[in-house]
Amino acid sequence: MDLGIKGKRGLVCAASRGLGRGCAEALAEAGVDLVINSRTEAQITQTARDIAEKYGVSVIPVAADITTEEGRARVLEAAGETDILVTNAGGPPPGNWTDWDRDDFIRAIDANMMTGIALMQALVPGMMRRGWGRVVNITSQSVRSPIPALGLSNTARAGLTGFVAGMSRQVAGHGVCVNNILPGIHATDRADSLDKGVSERQGISIDEARKQRQSAIPTGTYGRADDFGATCAFLCSQQARFIVGQNVLLDGGALNVTI
Repeated sequence: MDLGIKGKRGLVCAASRGLGRGCAEALAEAGVDLVINSRTEAQITQTARDIAEKYGVSVIPVAADITTEEGRARVLEAAGETDILVTNAGGPPPGNWTDWDRDDFIRAIDANMMTGIALMQALVPGMMRRGWGRVVNITSQSVRSPIPALGLSNTARAGLTGFVAGMSRQVAGHGVCVNNILPGIHATDRADSLDKGVSERQGISIDEARKQRQSAIPTGTYGRADDFGATCAFLCSQQARFIVGQNVLLDGGALNVTI
């Protein structure tokens, strides 16, 4: 399918690996020129080179911490007039609700709520003036079904979801569609970290922990970053013009919900 976005300009955050890279690759395959970001210069530079060579698009790497004002300023300067925004940031560490203090919550909210909001406030007005834009926020399945050990993430991402529910309807009339993707467990570094946590808590091997977590997913496997990226690219397509303010769940059927 021709997504109709060849020649558009996109910004994908936290794109050196995992779900962010999956989104960047899918957009590049559709012909989108990119600015991509991550904290590690060597990784993001190599990722940009690989994607540009594979798909023949322009890819500008920016090594910066997108969760800080300074990092966002550097990324936004490189991004310029952006048609497509994919927000993404690593999740806060797991833990117990009794152990987190105010500073823990502020860090989580800054990274997983305020970063996405700040990027939208910076880039969406330009999309509105030009009459076209797409925003995809990578959040989590925990927005639909909170995960007890990920209370910091639950809190911050639910806040971002609430913000998007309101603002997405306000900008849709200007040709800008804002949506969220809610990933379940995908085969990424984040999954490896959570597998390790289960392994340590239960005194079992990482392979056993992974099999245990996979058994709770109807597909019996973790998701793949390239499939996730394809969904992201579709939400950024011309054909997605009637999808507004939605939370698209990609979890292999793990959440047993009707709506």
